Amino acid sequence: MSQSDPPATQSASHPTAPPEDGEPYNIIPLHNLHAHHPSLRFPEVRAAATALRNVGDLRKPPGVQWSPTMDLMDWLSLFFGFQRDNVKNQREHLVLHLANKQMRLSSPPDNIDVLDPGVLRSFLRKLLKNYTSWCSYLREKSNIWSSSNSASDQRRDLLYAGLYLLIWGEAANLRFMPECICYIFHYMAMELNKILEDDVDPNTNQPATPWTFGENAFLNCVVKPIYKTVKAEVECSKNGTAPHASWRNYDDLNEYFWSRKCFDELKWPIQVGCKFFIDSSKTKRVRKTGFVERRSFWNLYRSFDRLWVMHFLYLQAAIIVAWEGGEYPRETLKNKDVQVKILSVFITWSGLRFLSALLDVWIQRSLVVSAAKLGLGIRMLLKAVVAVAWIIIFTFLYTKIWENRNNDQTWSAEANRWVFFYQQVAFVFVLPELLASILFVLPWITNFFEERDWKIYYLMSWWFQRKSFVGRGLREGLIDNIRYTLFWAKVLATKFSFSYFMQIQPMIKPTKQLLNLKEEEYDWDERYRGRNKIAVGLLWLPVVLIYLMDIQIWYSIYSSFAGAAVGLFQHIGEIRTIHQLRLRFQFFASAIQFNLMPEDQLLIDRGSFRGKFIDAINRFKLRYGFGKPYKKLESNQIEAHRFAQIWNEIITTFREEDIISDLEVELLELPLNAWNIRVIRWPCLLLCNELVLALSQAKELVDAPDKWI
Repeated sequence: MSQSDPPATQSASHPTAPPEDGEPYNIIPLHNLHAHHPSLRFPEVRAAATALRNVGDLRKPPGVQWSPTMDLMDWLSLFFGFQRDNVKNQREHLVLHLANKQMRLSSPPDNIDVLDPGVLRSFLRKLLKNYTSWCSYLREKSNIWSSSNSASDQRRDLLYAGLYLLIWGEAANLRFMPECICYIFHYMAMELNKILEDDVDPNTNQPATPWTFGENAFLNCVVKPIYKTVKAEVECSKNGTAPHASWRNYDDLNEYFWSRKCFDELKWPIQVGCKFFIDSSKTKRVRKTGFVERRSFWNLYRSFDRLWVMHFLYLQAAIIVAWEGGEYPRETLKNKDVQVKILSVFITWSGLRFLSALLDVWIQRSLVVSAAKLGLGIRMLLKAVVAVAWIIIFTFLYTKIWENRNNDQTWSAEANRWVFFYQQVAFVFVLPELLASILFVLPWITNFFEERDWKIYYLMSWWFQRKSFVGRGLREGLIDNIRYTLFWAKVLATKFSFSYFMQIQPMIKPTKQLLNLKEEEYDWDERYRGRNKIAVGLLWLPVVLIYLMDIQIWYSIYSSFAGAAVGLFQHIGEIRTIHQLRLRFQFFASAIQFNLMPEDQLLIDRGSFRGKFIDAINRFKLRYGFGKPYKKLESNQIEAHRFAQIWNEIITTFREEDIISDLEVELLELPLNAWNIRVIRWPCLLLCNELVLALSQAKELVDAPDKWI
């Protein structure tokens, strides 16, 4: 289990050993800031390294000889038991991050040799963003104390950042469990705060020291126990052939830290006897805390239950409408009997909800029987009970409607009253679906509530979805939702129109003929008498199967049209030959200002309406060839120089990614101005045919008089 580079020397050198002058380094020789190295010429690098060496009056680790050359990373290593090579790597990691961030400041600080406090706070917020979100999700108070601009608070921020990076650098495979790292950092930051506040351990009456104090203590006490659990679960998977419910993967182990029970059971110091560490090979197996996948054909239905429900409900309504024999549905729907018969789809809908509830219980039964997931089991049980209640209510009301209709022989006031009451109950039934549609159209509302971690929102959404730490606030924007809705509206409208007129309506007449046949007309054996309904079922079976599956055909047709439209408007694949490349290459320099040029270097303000309008006109003229190239590209123009640098950088990146070869680089790169030539020097790839043409013309004019030439 490798923890950091180089792993071979991690246990060979004691963390208290002072750095040597010639010791190896990755990018920056931070052990000697006076070395003649190009990276140390940047004041931002020196500022970050100097800030790390500001140990000040911090309490020194007990039982260790402190050296003046040590910095805050060494201080963390000695107190929390990190490995020396991990400290070296993360020291460079932290310095490079801080230096790069300070280099990107729009206005440089007054003293460039001092680390800017705003840079450090901004980096710390970004580094610990997942930790703060995790604390808010679990309603746990963060152990990151707010800081000001004083030197001691800046040092505290450096210690927080260094501690997190050291944990991350030595976590190895635990990096696949980010909330597990948040849990470890949460308690180690609490121990760091106790050290900085000079707290006293009540058990020993001595200054507080971390639980992981000692050489390689973090590896032995924290990483190894969790890693052994991961390894045991992998062995239980039987190379992926075991059922998913019988072993835990990285996601399942990480989901353990999505609930407050990790604080109650795992605790700190970590309780190795906690059931979290019980591997799946034992009798008392640890159950999963999230979704459990069951390998079953019913997953095809459960994963796309809304699509199947829509298919079944439309099939029922279409058969009811087509059974009356009208040529077009709008003519048949004027009949009140047909309108009421269509209301029977709510009975089918409630039955399909009951089926989904049963499938949820069957798929997630290993979670339901767990005491930790008692709320999930209650919700699944209530969903099944409510679905049965809806079936009973709709069946009762539908029966009462037709009883009054048949008794009165017409749609009397009493019958219409029952129809109206049935419609009111149906509105309550579909109200959650309407609310989900509204939230889909307005995604920012759901994103807002999910990102706030409000308990009231969780209580409101408890019936519809399981609480999850990941995937919150990730819904698409309004424009994307509209495009998605319009696409599927066209697909479904075409599919259902085709199904009604070409599949369902033509089947009604032969179905009626089969059902109206008398028994004496059969020339079959006695056991086949009265079985004409079986013939109807066999007649409808292939039609229904095709009806359920042909949506894939319509989706393929419309997706091909949509893809072609996207490619057409984005001009994908327009430049296919060297001739087209030669014709378009002269426009590339002009296109830079629309796609690669920073806005602060343009003469117009893109944020204003006028700037956007002018930008759109220029893009249109450039894309469709109505405008001229950017004047005449000459090598002494600023735009030509900038284009040459960007083009060559693109070609260099292609070579680094091994997309093109060295020969292709020589053919594609744009030579820079060398001899003050007043015309741009095009890439060799564009001039190859021109050179052949020039040579052929020179051969033809070899005997021509000089005066004529």
